[in-house]
Amino acid sequence: MDSNPLVVDLDGTLIKTDLLLESANSFVFRYPMRVFKIISWLAEGKSTLKTHLAEVSTLDPESLPYNQSLLVWLGEEKAKGRRLILATASHRLLAEKIAAHLDLFDEVLATDGDINLKSSYKRDALLERFGEKGFDYIGNEEADLPVWQVAGRAYAVSSSAKLIAEIKSIGNLEKVFSNERGAFLPSLVRSVRPHQWMKNLLVFVPLLATHRYDDAASLLYVLTAFIIFGLTASSVYLLNDLIDVVDDRNHPRKKSRPFAAGDVSLLQGWMVWPLLLVIAFLGSLFFMPVPFTVVLMSYFLLTLVYSLRLKQSAIVDVIMLAGLYTMRVIAGATVIAAPLSFWLLTFSMFIFLSLAFIKRFSELKMVREKGRDGKLRGRGYKQEDLEVVSSMGTGAGYLAVLVLALYIQDSHTAVLYQTPELIWLACPLLLYWISRMWLIAHRGSMHDDPIVFAIKDRKSWLVGFLFVAIFALARVVV
Repeated sequence: MDSNPLVVDLDGTLIKTDLLLESANSFVFRYPMRVFKIISWLAEGKSTLKTHLAEVSTLDPESLPYNQSLLVWLGEEKAKGRRLILATASHRLLAEKIAAHLDLFDEVLATDGDINLKSSYKRDALLERFGEKGFDYIGNEEADLPVWQVAGRAYAVSSSAKLIAEIKSIGNLEKVFSNERGAFLPSLVRSVRPHQWMKNLLVFVPLLATHRYDDAASLLYVLTAFIIFGLTASSVYLLNDLIDVVDDRNHPRKKSRPFAAGDVSLLQGWMVWPLLLVIAFLGSLFFMPVPFTVVLMSYFLLTLVYSLRLKQSAIVDVIMLAGLYTMRVIAGATVIAAPLSFWLLTFSMFIFLSLAFIKRFSELKMVREKGRDGKLRGRGYKQEDLEVVSSMGTGAGYLAVLVLALYIQDSHTAVLYQTPELIWLACPLLLYWISRMWLIAHRGSMHDDPIVFAIKDRKSWLVGFLFVAIFALARVVV
């Protein structure tokens, strides 16, 4: 058995995140009107900031992204009778919660009062307690170098060749653990969800509906709008993931998202999402008509309200989701100054309302199958709502088919199409697709985002191709 106690760092070592960032992120979204308090607390010192944030923190130790291989090794060391000490710059209130949850540590040393227990302050505290070479230490960053210099043996959690070389130069490096983080750039790209840009193809719908696809200028405008909307949507996805980071960690699929998994730091998220938003709005102001910028601004503000509050309200949330999808169609119309079609807007609301209900149904079904009680986490639904969500969602989908059928009889349709009667063929096709989507959802095989499922589903692509082909034939066949 090793005689030296093993001192373990917390942020970036035992967990793949930083508790100061976690508590600050939580505070901003829980108390948005008090956000400037963070600046005033920081002006009084970092330890003061940590104290205030820790006092109002609702930290859930169980859901944090731990370094699993390190946890296993620590458990083995503990089983051998080795004394384990958690030493961290995070506040004592938070560190003790984690220590109590893991039940591994014999003692906790943490920031408390005026001393921020980091780097040389941590070194001095450990020297006073154990003496030079009287402890072993495991950390993850350059701030830990002063501690490694006085430790008996050094352990590191890092993928940085530079840092590892610096520890080796001290002469006491014993073992290096993987930080278990995904590569930064791919993780950052994944966090902006480029595959979700497919949803923004809706801006092209008014161009197609008005048959102006042969107008090069209009096509270029709509393509630019697609890119701008994509940047805005990616900014929103990042912000939403920052808001939902704790809920995502308790979700079987979303826990692998970059922020939830600790692959991208919360600070990096706070740097990137405003940057994307600024680029998008500058592009809109310089290249797009004013009505498009107004729609874009409305889209962002409504998404913000949805993310902060409305997604927790049953029914309101799905209506908002359907409205946000429809706003993409409205944005596409403003770009080319196309009149907003009553039929198109009504069809969009019902079809996207049905898809939004599929999203909630799939999440509720997953919760029921896992045997969890109570509400859907972060949402306003209960398990017993599953059947009514299904009935409302299928009803909305079939109403979309009815709107399409009524559109065929509209006098304006006869002006746009040579043989509008051919559009009737699209009705059973849409009925099939909606019914199949709901059948798959009931079987528990639906991705919790039906749009993502449709993008990857071959039959959905076939239905989409046939749907477009029917409208094209109705346009040219006499």
